Order: sequence, then C-alpha cells, then structure tokens
Amino acid sequence: MDGHEPDPRFTLANERTFLTWLSTSLAMSAGGIAMAAVPANIFVDWVKTLLAVVLVVLSAVTAIMAYPRWRRVQRAMRRQEPLPPPTLAPLFGYGVAGVAIIALVLILLA
Repeated sequence: MDGHEPDPRFTLANERTFLTWLSTSLAMSAGGIAMAAVPANIFVDWVKTLLAVVLVVLSAVTAIMAYPRWRRVQRAMRRQEPLPPPTLAPLFGYGVAGVAIIALVLILLA
C-alpha cells in the first residue's frame, strides 16, 4: 500500500474491527440456523424460513463486505485522508432490527 505507515495502534484497532465484523457475521449465521430449527408451532413456516434466510444473507453480506472495509480504512489511514463512511453498520442495524420487529410481532400474536 502507498502512503505512510500509520500508528500501529490504529492498524490493530482496524484489524479488531474487521475481526468483530466476522464474529458478528458468524453469530448472525448461527441465529439464522437457530431460526430455521424453531418448532413449526411457534412461527408460521414461511415466516420462519424468511427470517432464517434474512439472517443468513445478512451474515454473508457482512462477511463479504468486512475485508474491503478494512482495506479502505487502512488505505485512508496511510494516506492521512478522512475515514470512509461505515456502509456495513446501517445495513446490519436495519436488517437485524427488521428481523427482531417481525419476530416480536409474531411472538406477541402467538
């Protein structure tokens, strides 16, 4: 990479953030698998499948986008440019909130 070597603390913080996105992705994948394993009498089958698919897709998107995000942040630090805006956070936040709201409504209606 071009530019100046950033302070190692910032590089390591960027790496920790990358690893956190990966562990969050793994947790979302596990949540999707758990949702798929919910007994049929808890949720309507198609809703259960929809929630499971949304969680697993969020997991995949998060894992796929984590490394390019790490690279963009690393490049910006080396060039002493402003950090790029967080693209993962809104997607992940709204996706998880959507799943939670749908699940909550279904739990309250059951």
